[in-house]
Amino acid sequence: MTTTGDVQAPSSGRATPGGPRPRRRRSTGIGRVSTPVALLWLAPAIALIVGVVLFPAVMLFRASRSEYSITGLYLGSAGWENYSKVLSYPDLPVVLKNTLVWVVAVVAFTIVISLALAQLLVKDFPGRRFVRWAVIVPWAASLVITSQLFVLLYDYNYGLVNHVLLGLHVIDTPISFLGDDRFTMASMVVVGVFVSLPFTTFVFIAGLNAIPTDVMEAAEVDGASPWQRWRRITLPLLRPAMLIATVLNTIYVFNSFPIIYTLNDRNPGFGHDTLITFMYKLAFKSQEKDVGMSAATGVINVLIILVVVLVYLKVVNWREETR
Repeated sequence: MTTTGDVQAPSSGRATPGGPRPRRRRSTGIGRVSTPVALLWLAPAIALIVGVVLFPAVMLFRASRSEYSITGLYLGSAGWENYSKVLSYPDLPVVLKNTLVWVVAVVAFTIVISLALAQLLVKDFPGRRFVRWAVIVPWAASLVITSQLFVLLYDYNYGLVNHVLLGLHVIDTPISFLGDDRFTMASMVVVGVFVSLPFTTFVFIAGLNAIPTDVMEAAEVDGASPWQRWRRITLPLLRPAMLIATVLNTIYVFNSFPIIYTLNDRNPGFGHDTLITFMYKLAFKSQEKDVGMSAATGVINVLIILVVVLVYLKVVNWREETR
């Protein structure tokens, strides 16, 4: 029998003669899983990746080294000739320049405008919920429908944009936004930014809500101005969100087919096409109608995206940004 002042020795985990048996530790459920069980749980994800990513990639590469008739019948192997034809195509430099302008302009304007919108939408003001709902509408709508709506807005004779500009006496005659080479790319960039804003804005809203309030309050107590707080605290803490938004927007905008095709379909040639619509026209609308060249362009398109994303991640040191 122990007294109050006695100190009991800690149990060593082994039963003492005549004493109570030690309790077994409960399993936390965390441990190693056998390989067959792990593969069983991962089977749906693996099947999805194989069916949606790997198999189409293999078939695309195979098609890029094949020759097809104008009706799509397989005629045999073409080796690397399709790649040679694409790289020597006379309109390829224009298409690459359009792709660069399109991606850089849309992503840059989207990041800047979304950052401003996110700063507004994290504030508490009447009707904030409805404004957030309104911002997400372009993301929920079909890209084809949104692009066709802008085709009507840009119309030379009856478009609302020309009507407003004429009413404000900004212009004297209507502008052919989608037919004049001076305005076509800028008009497409506006639509690209419009449909990219919702996703990017909500990414930044999530990033702003994750910033600890005590950090901002401490900076305010120390006498930091709003601009200093934003530049030295808010912006650095938003870098992970900016990294995600930039990478995903780059991939999304690079492969944005419906916007460019819908707005630029009326123009002949490849003067305002990017790689994604150039690839489509090579197969179905150009005089070549060459599926092999189109597939080779698709492979080049994927490689360019991978290189751009990897270079960007290397430059911004993504491991440090996401730590």
